[in-house]
Amino acid sequence: MKQFADFIPLIIFFVVYKTVDIYAATGALMAATCIQLLIQWVKHKKLEKMHLVTLVLVLFFGGLTMFFQNDAFIKWKVTAVNGLFALALLVSRYGFDKNLIKQMLGKEMTVPNSIWDRVNLAWVAFFTGCGLLNIYVAFSLSQEVWVNFKVFGLLGLTFLFTLATALYLYRHMPASDKTNLKG
Repeated sequence: MKQFADFIPLIIFFVVYKTVDIYAATGALMAATCIQLLIQWVKHKKLEKMHLVTLVLVLFFGGLTMFFQNDAFIKWKVTAVNGLFALALLVSRYGFDKNLIKQMLGKEMTVPNSIWDRVNLAWVAFFTGCGLLNIYVAFSLSQEVWVNFKVFGLLGLTFLFTLATALYLYRHMPASDKTNLKG
């Protein structure tokens, strides 16, 4: 249920875009993201760093979009978010010797550190690729194509890459851990 809640601002953005325009959709995205974090704070008395980074970027790029009435700013937000995620994975691993992917998933499965490093680098490449693909779609194709890509294309790509990551990790798990997952 929590994972679905993370997509509510995106769904609101899409619906408002389809019924009004990009500027109303941007305002709705900004408001929905703020409300989402307020609800999370009230319920849990804490906010995840990823949500805070996303909020700051939504408010920054959304604010610029609204102030200048230029949709290029909100289009850049997607690339900025993906770029920051890629950078965070690289810096945490090679600057602080902490593999964020392993920290998120390592409690649930055991694989060699070299596999965690490959997965970490794969996600760096994925986020970088998504950011670059967003630039192409945002500035080479129509606004409507970009909105559909942002909502459905990136979501689908992320789902497929997550599935591929899970299969790759499963393949490298010890047999005893695989048995525990099945039972």
